[in-house]
Amino acid sequence: MADTIEKTSAQEPEDRGKTLASWEFPEFIKHQRSFGWYIGVFIIIAALITFSLVTQNYLFAIVIVLFLVVYIIRARREPQMVAITLYEDGIGLGQKSFYLWKDIRAFWIIYEPPHVKNLYIDFKASYRPSITVYLENQNPLRIRKILLNYIPEDTERENESFSDGFSRMLKL
Repeated sequence: MADTIEKTSAQEPEDRGKTLASWEFPEFIKHQRSFGWYIGVFIIIAALITFSLVTQNYLFAIVIVLFLVVYIIRARREPQMVAITLYEDGIGLGQKSFYLWKDIRAFWIIYEPPHVKNLYIDFKASYRPSITVYLENQNPLRIRKILLNYIPEDTERENESFSDGFSRMLKL
């Protein structure tokens, strides 16, 4: 039994090919918010709860309060750094996720510094959402050149996703 455990723990991780590029990025952007932002959010939340109580839509009031609790918990947390590595065989994201090139439909890069420097990865499986990767200080032309060797670029997408733009605008 001890031999089996020793062999299992000593095994090398699966070979993914040569590392082509690697960097780290925060899992989400932590925005700086002014006092006015908090006042505005308070007024909107109070108005929504008041509206739901006046219209006797108590479920909506509960949903608003739950949203607020989840948001407060998330806002208090610092973003963790996520590592991304482009290999010859696919993309490694974090310590546990690896996506083969054959499972990826396309990519696109939106580069409008200083606010938007994103790489989007779209999967062939419809149930899997697109991934947003912050390019940080990476050269977008270099990353694009690497990715073009393995997957097509979606040249029709010229803007960041609606959810990313909405979150950035409202500092969510």
